[in-house]
Amino acid sequence: MLVELPIQEHTPSSSSPPSSSSHVDILILGAGWTSTFLIPLLQREGIAYAATTRDGRRGTIPFTFDPDSSDPAPYAALPCAATVLITFPLVGKGQSQRLVSLYGTTHSSAKDCSSNQPPRYIQLGVTSIWKGAGWSDENSPYDTSDRRAIAEDELLAIASPAGDDPSGSGGGAAVLSLSGLYGGAREPRHWVDRIARSKQELRRTGALHMIHGVDVARAILATHRHFTSGKRWLLCDLHVYDWWELVQSWAGEALRDGGAEGGGEGSARQKDLLAWVGELMVEEGVRALPRDPSTLGRTLDGRGFWKEMGVWPMQGRVR
Repeated sequence: MLVELPIQEHTPSSSSPPSSSSHVDILILGAGWTSTFLIPLLQREGIAYAATTRDGRRGTIPFTFDPDSSDPAPYAALPCAATVLITFPLVGKGQSQRLVSLYGTTHSSAKDCSSNQPPRYIQLGVTSIWKGAGWSDENSPYDTSDRRAIAEDELLAIASPAGDDPSGSGGGAAVLSLSGLYGGAREPRHWVDRIARSKQELRRTGALHMIHGVDVARAILATHRHFTSGKRWLLCDLHVYDWWELVQSWAGEALRDGGAEGGGEGSARQKDLLAWVGELMVEEGVRALPRDPSTLGRTLDGRGFWKEMGVWPMQGRVR
């Protein structure tokens, strides 16, 4: 089974190319959407980096993670790195072990590696592993049976420095669990047709948590500079969004842009959405929007990561 890397949605700045050195600060495994924000930041900060894609486009290194292959050749073609960023999902048992083992064995004794320190790993994860209603933060119980959580837990164990865990032999690992991603081509308002196809579907919606690509990139760089080995972090922009409020705002905006009395299927859809929100407020006894977070089901507290790193989100408030 092959795991496809994310496809880039827009082109990052090309003011400087990826490093051609045999040793980089950050190796990006899977230069997709995240890299369109991360690479420009690394260029501005003078951070040496290299990146992979399936086809090696735009000066990247061709690389495909195959969880069923033990061939070291694809890993040997990668540069040594202080930090390896894994942007694609690893799932279940064994995949984290395979990636870390193959990269480690092909670089542990490489003459062109300027450091004897084993690499550190950052895995981009998801916040859906926190299932319970009410507030959750990075220390809250999560679904340990989730296939992504299983792979992340394996990575945190096997990549931990020797002594932290009996099986650990790496430079450390951290997981950045990302809430809903937006920015660039990703617009949350485009999701409304998927989550609110009917009034009853809209009734069931609660909280939405988001983080902009700019802040994802800043979080990755902050973790590289201030590494927290063995830690799974929860990342969001520190807002709890109410789907009803967002739908009302976006539907009204669409009608204003198209003319309040505009016709057509699109206009009728926006009028339905506005009506549904108002009717639901009456039916559910909601006096004002946004609804209280305590009524929205699962809510995420992302303060811990930003406090630890000493930086705070720059992109707050989805519109």
